[in-house]
Amino acid sequence: MTPISFDNSELTELESRYDSLERDLQSPDLLRDQRAYAATAKRFVELGRILEVWRKLTKIEKEIEDTKSLLADPSDEIREMAQSELEELGQSLTITSQELKTLLLPKDPNDFKNTIVEIRAGTGGDEAALFAYDLYRMYCRYAEAKGWHYELLSSNSFSGIGTGFKEVIFLVEGDGAYSHLKYESGVHRVQRVPATETQGRVHTSAVTVAVLPEAEEVEIDFRPEEIRVDVYRSSGPGGQSVNTTDSAVRVTHLPSGMVVSIQDEKSQHKNKAKALKILRARLLDKANLEQKQKISEERREQVGTGDRSERIRTYNFAQGRVTDHRIGLTLYRLQEILDGDLTELISQIGAHFQAKLLAEATLSHA
Repeated sequence: MTPISFDNSELTELESRYDSLERDLQSPDLLRDQRAYAATAKRFVELGRILEVWRKLTKIEKEIEDTKSLLADPSDEIREMAQSELEELGQSLTITSQELKTLLLPKDPNDFKNTIVEIRAGTGGDEAALFAYDLYRMYCRYAEAKGWHYELLSSNSFSGIGTGFKEVIFLVEGDGAYSHLKYESGVHRVQRVPATETQGRVHTSAVTVAVLPEAEEVEIDFRPEEIRVDVYRSSGPGGQSVNTTDSAVRVTHLPSGMVVSIQDEKSQHKNKAKALKILRARLLDKANLEQKQKISEERREQVGTGDRSERIRTYNFAQGRVTDHRIGLTLYRLQEILDGDLTELISQIGAHFQAKLLAEATLSHA
């Protein structure tokens, strides 16, 4: 029953910050800046929760000390009662300590943002393109179940058998969308018999998923000389023109060499806006990855850095199973998962990486 090391000076500082935030929220100047007001209110609620749990923990610790004194009582009945209470208080102490540790973990500033999801067919040809569509549908169904909004930003359709994508990029808008989907980045492998397979052989294909926090203009802004915008006529499968005007847009970020091409809309302005949205998200993601690598080189793993070269999950149709290789979790609910029921997968993966952060934080303070 080891309590968290959290002395009175730290509590006093937290309480002082909490009171300061409360005064800030009553400021007319802050009320005029809705973005700043929302950020301050969010921090106020977070800090209030930390103080609430800390006080609860302090109360439990005091009850433990008071109860320990009863262990020396001459009455057997009182000593037994005290021992029983100590066991219950010990469990409460462990649970509350864990809750406080979690609340004190550094927050990912992107967790509450909308997210841009990019899905690309990898090895496997036609079958990979078909599975890229399956994953797009899966995430859209999950977004619908969460009450989120999603919008197609760009797609490169597959013209073979069935419905498929060589590439599809879409925006998911909703509270905490990025925090729920960020661990989906990586290589998703599918094992199934393709519709075109006459021998009934199982083929293995791969699709790459990238999950990026949506960047606001104030975070990633461009100088005019850093951007080159080219316009051209949209083209469909086979290269035939599908538009009689130059509405397709290709945006190049000259310092990084990143290029985004959009031709889904008939309006050149809408295509440009979508291209800039994707470009900002990619540049923010790149900046975040570089920052994480500087902070901790030993964390250079798929989830921690966004490196998408690692296989994270396998979807096996013959066995009706989905296996997440990062946490060793296998669920025999493949169809339900592809229909958007991702809650169990996402919650267990999130819990796994939160536990890793807790372990690292404990070691760093040991």
